[in-house]
Amino acid sequence: MNRTEKEAVVAEVSEKISRATGLYFADFRGLTVAEETELRREFRKSGIDYQVVKNTLAKRALQSSEQYDRVAEKLVGPTGIVFAYDDSVAPAKIIKKFSDKTGKFKLKAAVVEKQVYDGSQLGQLASVPSKPELMASILGSLQSPISGIVGALNAVMRDLVSVVDAIEKKKAA
Repeated sequence: MNRTEKEAVVAEVSEKISRATGLYFADFRGLTVAEETELRREFRKSGIDYQVVKNTLAKRALQSSEQYDRVAEKLVGPTGIVFAYDDSVAPAKIIKKFSDKTGKFKLKAAVVEKQVYDGSQLGQLASVPSKPELMASILGSLQSPISGIVGALNAVMRDLVSVVDAIEKKKAA
């Protein structure tokens, strides 16, 4: 790889880092081609990028942002970088599921919303609700008082109709 190719890789990774809301650095040793293909397919379904980058090039890309100093020291051995753009915790769920299934693809470090996490905290990251789950929960919380009010108004109207109907029957009798 010549100097211009290296600079292009560093620029590409720096650009992805600047756009990403979540970064996951994992050791991919021991993965078969079929397993890696399956993993990449899962990432693609969720709109997540995965790229294998030389550690020296990844460190250069990370140097553009001082907040990732703690991550650079974890880049030892083969490293794959997962870039999450929309849902920053979705990769944690995919990595946890895949790691539990195969026993491979160990997380070294993660950066979620500018907060650095150690690889041992994968279970905690995977248990955080995703953005769509949080939005659904908030929406449900907002709708429950409204539906309660609607139910109460319907009950009042139903009772009023019952009273008017009872008065009508009484007058008819």
